[in-house]
Amino acid sequence: MTRNLWSRFCRLLPLPATVLLSGCHAALLDPKGPIGAAERSIILTSTGLMLLIVIPVIVLVLVVAWRYRASNTQAKYEPEWSHSNKIEAVMWSVPIIIVAILGVIAWRTSHQLDPFRPIASTVKPVHIDAVALDWKWLFIYPDQHVASVNEVALPVGVPVVFHITSATVMNSFFIPRLGSQIYAMANMQTADNLVASAPGTYRGISANFSGDGFSGMTFKAVAMSAADYKQWLANAAASKQTLDGAGYLALDKPSENVPVAFYSQVMPGLFEQIVQGKFAPGGMRADMAMNRARRD
Repeated sequence: MTRNLWSRFCRLLPLPATVLLSGCHAALLDPKGPIGAAERSIILTSTGLMLLIVIPVIVLVLVVAWRYRASNTQAKYEPEWSHSNKIEAVMWSVPIIIVAILGVIAWRTSHQLDPFRPIASTVKPVHIDAVALDWKWLFIYPDQHVASVNEVALPVGVPVVFHITSATVMNSFFIPRLGSQIYAMANMQTADNLVASAPGTYRGISANFSGDGFSGMTFKAVAMSAADYKQWLANAAASKQTLDGAGYLALDKPSENVPVAFYSQVMPGLFEQIVQGKFAPGGMRADMAMNRARRD
């Protein structure tokens, strides 16, 4: 009977590994930028430090259970034992040291990797405004007067400053391979400083549930050479779709699994007006209705 149970147990051992590894791309452990690389270092360092406690505890549980099993008559039987200064010293000092080290790491890296902190570079950064909509992402390039939906272009090696807001419920802006998840909230502006160190197409997501179309609220972050980036901007500028007030109101309507789209002639100050809530009910929609009434 015991042999059959052991045989079944051995056959089931690969299942946990299969469950843990299936469907995982380990994006956080394969960064493509210095911010993501620094965050990976924190994850690995913190995990290693915590394993210094976890692994010995697991080993000792097994050792004690085997050592003091009922059939082992050589083990000392000490029913009156209740305290050991040596054990107490180890049990308290090791966790205190580990927690202190983790605290120092958390303090230093929370300042070094602050999403609002500009990335030191001799290259002029690119400014991109990111707006979370139902259920899509709008990216506005204020200096180039173009915009895109569900695709953002990043020149390799050039710092990118994202200004982020939401025109709907709270969302979370996250490109795992570049690092720094940050929330997008209505009538508020947050920021995220990122840089891509290698060309490629990286998956961007909303990491905060926001309704029916949440599962399809993803975008492509395309890191490319300077020449390809200029061509991308030229293609966007050649788009026949424009993003004035009426164009934005049409885009603002809830929609799911939205394909990539480009806009030219973006209305100046559009992002700021979204942050100020002028496109919310009673804001820009009311202003546009009054203007139409006056014209009529």
